[in-house]
Amino acid sequence: MPRSVPLRRLLVALLLSCSVLVSATACGSDYGNSTSSASSSASPTGTSSAEAQKFAKTRFVANAGLAAGATYQWIVKPYRAGKFKKGADGRTFALVKAGLAGAFTYNRLKAATDNAKGDPLLSKAVAPLTAGIASLKGMATKLRKGEVGDGDVGAFESVINDIKDAGKSAGAEVKDKVPSTSQLGE
Repeated sequence: MPRSVPLRRLLVALLLSCSVLVSATACGSDYGNSTSSASSSASPTGTSSAEAQKFAKTRFVANAGLAAGATYQWIVKPYRAGKFKKGADGRTFALVKAGLAGAFTYNRLKAATDNAKGDPLLSKAVAPLTAGIASLKGMATKLRKGEVGDGDVGAFESVINDIKDAGKSAGAEVKDKVPSTSQLGE
């Protein structure tokens, strides 16, 4: 009787493996088949203008919230705590995380401005901020090297606050959402 339990487990594992293999093969694309055409693939359905605007605001809020959370958690807070000063405990790690957060923030703010283009009111509110966002481009390197000062950290805070204000004026309130450390490296 004890031998039947491992045999059942083996049988179940074998059946699951086969079903996964069959379903993966059935769902896979056929690269070798030259007779397949683009018209045979499913085309995405369109969304109405109202839905596109709603999604634009939602994506804007998500991206701007992640940028704001990363800025506060890994740039502003450690800077105010003195983690970036020479001789501070954990300085190197704080600077590396701040550099990653700076690049992440820049990336998310660029995505947020692209999202804002899908909503007329939001695009008008965010348009004047593109120069401020562009000025953050080289800040990640400065953060990583430990060459940051009050003005650099203030620039991040200023741009984030301007984005939050622009979103609020357009009916898309942005709240800080701290990304995980693994998200910073993506």
